[in-house]
Amino acid sequence: MPKTKSGLQTALAEASSPLWSHRARAGRDLASFADVPEAAEALVGLLLDVADTAVTRQTAQALARVGTVAAIRLIAFALAEANDSQGDWMQTGVYDALVGPDSVPDLAVACGQLARDPEAAVHRGAAEILAWAGDTRC
Repeated sequence: MPKTKSGLQTALAEASSPLWSHRARAGRDLASFADVPEAAEALVGLLLDVADTAVTRQTAQALARVGTVAAIRLIAFALAEANDSQGDWMQTGVYDALVGPDSVPDLAVACGQLARDPEAAVHRGAAEILAWAGDTRC
């Protein structure tokens, strides 16, 4: 979805849909808006979706594909609140992004910047993401 105000509003509305497929699409569509506070809040909620693990997985994959510091920070932040199942599905989503056919930005760069984040939970989450990617520099 193009990064437009109407695209943002549509995706934000879908983020609270009772249908898992709409929430998963919202996670994919909102990923490019990770630096927008309203989208960031919705994305963390989608990463921590309690009703369907596909939403968690697809949102994590989309954020990892975006690969910006803002996008990776949301995964790292959500890991602090995630239960074991949600954490496993976030890991699977990141892995899907890393092994998929599309080029993925270097997660080590984003995680390196997150090592200086003021929130300790984000440091720990960034280190965990790097471990998933086979890098332990954070």
